Amino acid sequence: MTLTPPRIQLWHKVMIGFVGGIIAGFFLGDSAASLKPIGDLFIRLIKMIVMPLIFFSIINGLSNIKDSKQLGRIGTKACSAYILCTCFAICLGMLAAWVFQPGSGLTLQANSSQTLEVFKPLEMLLNIVPENALGAMAQGSILQVVFFSIFCGITIISMGPKARPIIATIRNLTEFVLTMIRIIIKMAPIAAFCLMAWCVGTQGLAVIISLSKLVAAGICAFIVQYFIFGGIIAIWGRLSPIPFYKKSLEYQAMAFSTSSTKAALPITMEVCHKKMGISKLSASFILPLGATLNMDGLAIYLGLCVLTFAQAAGQVLTPYDYGIIMFTATLGSIGGAGIPSAALVMLPMILGSVNLPLEGIALIAGIDRLMDTFRTTISITGDAAVALVVDSSEGMLDKEKYYE
Repeated sequence: MTLTPPRIQLWHKVMIGFVGGIIAGFFLGDSAASLKPIGDLFIRLIKMIVMPLIFFSIINGLSNIKDSKQLGRIGTKACSAYILCTCFAICLGMLAAWVFQPGSGLTLQANSSQTLEVFKPLEMLLNIVPENALGAMAQGSILQVVFFSIFCGITIISMGPKARPIIATIRNLTEFVLTMIRIIIKMAPIAAFCLMAWCVGTQGLAVIISLSKLVAAGICAFIVQYFIFGGIIAIWGRLSPIPFYKKSLEYQAMAFSTSSTKAALPITMEVCHKKMGISKLSASFILPLGATLNMDGLAIYLGLCVLTFAQAAGQVLTPYDYGIIMFTATLGSIGGAGIPSAALVMLPMILGSVNLPLEGIALIAGIDRLMDTFRTTISITGDAAVALVVDSSEGMLDKEKYYE
């Protein structure tokens, strides 16, 4: 009998590169700075793909939400709940960064072009609208590209059946961009090695302590969010959260082991309908919608990382910056559904919108797989919690089955 050796997955390679970079940086010292350009290449490739990713993924996502009109009130409730949960999760991630201060041991060079701005809501809204859509893409004006993408998506939805060829083309282009991302992400192990070696070689082992604080802050935020779901069920669903927690372990185990909400979605739908008593309508509509819109775990992590990098760069964020972070992180968490290494791909959009350095992204590549297991578990749990609450509010929940 011939034994087939286990396949080494990408995250295994990233971890090897991460640990190898620490060791190399320790021995090479300042000379490890020569490895930084290789890591910078990875960052440039990520930045190169951000604009087309934002444009096509937002349009593609909006074209999939048309069912919310058909299902009326249920779709509106679900979408509103998902957006509110995402915004709260971002705030929770930023709060965790403020409490743990994981960026205090890191040193990143602040962008010299950063200027403090007074928060002017009207001016902020006006500047979101581009004078030239193609110019906004060329100049990297992220918010303007986001606005144009949303406008395109809404226009496509309003066209009805006539838009089907356009939607098919957009989906193909989205898949094309995602394929490019998968190719770029394969460089992550090398980038993690080079940038980790550079970081440890020039800054010492203090960076390792800071990453440990980042992991601890993230896990604490995830735990808090997990129990907040129970509060939502108790307050808005008027149900005891105990049966929810007991019956959620099955799909949570799948999410934790695969780090994929898509992989966990079928079993989540089955558990919610057959064991929790959620109606088939809600299970078949709200849960897939949540897999597209609701990424609470990713939202927490994005908020946490952005403030961590701001601390590392010694950059004081203004109320204007926080408003931009909330907006872009919400879109980033929504657009991150189904994207491999979503945090690494979406962070450049958020960091760029407030002029924060991107060099720290590859530094967290080594811990991304670990954090992704928790992010996915929290996200899929949030999907089920919202489905339960909406179903209960519509009087469709089988409460006898829920309390069995």
